[in-house]
Amino acid sequence: MIKIGLTGGIGSGKSTITDLFSQYNIPIIDADIIAHQLVEPGQPALLQLQQLFGKSIINNDDTLNRGYLRDLVFSDKEKKIQLEAVLHPLVFQKMQSECDKQNSHYGILSIPLLIETKMTDFVDHILVVDCSVETQVERVKLRDKLSSERILSIISSQTSRKTRLSYADNIIDNSNSASQLAEQVKKLHNHYLNL
Repeated sequence: MIKIGLTGGIGSGKSTITDLFSQYNIPIIDADIIAHQLVEPGQPALLQLQQLFGKSIINNDDTLNRGYLRDLVFSDKEKKIQLEAVLHPLVFQKMQSECDKQNSHYGILSIPLLIETKMTDFVDHILVVDCSVETQVERVKLRDKLSSERILSIISSQTSRKTRLSYADNIIDNSNSASQLAEQVKKLHNHYLNL
């Protein structure tokens, strides 16, 4: 299976794009979904994180306190590195095992931090979803109810738009209408089938 690495900054519209590709019955393997599964109650990764960061990262119902952990890692670079050292290898391991099960010409691997993790060699082609920073901020405000300052700090912790675009084999401009977006995905679907 040809691995298409889908990436883009926070709020760029990666989920919208994966939804469009899934209409063509293309396997979608999402790093964020896998990361969420890895930190469900009782999972070894959650216990590892608790040992690293203390009991405050666990809610009373034994689930991960995501807001607390997010604030912790975005205010301390060292803690962010520790978190990534635990989760990233497990995420990529699970993604590979999911790829191995597929029987499709190509699949979409949605990896928000593909470039930041220096895992570009993990995929065969890189598809970047792009839009303006203003659009990213608007979307994340609506979705996550975060302040502009917090969103901008997340954006600045990710690789720059210019760097991300420099890695792209293909780019989807997600500042247009839904129909234009669907058209871009259709063209790319046909392109990937011919690889």
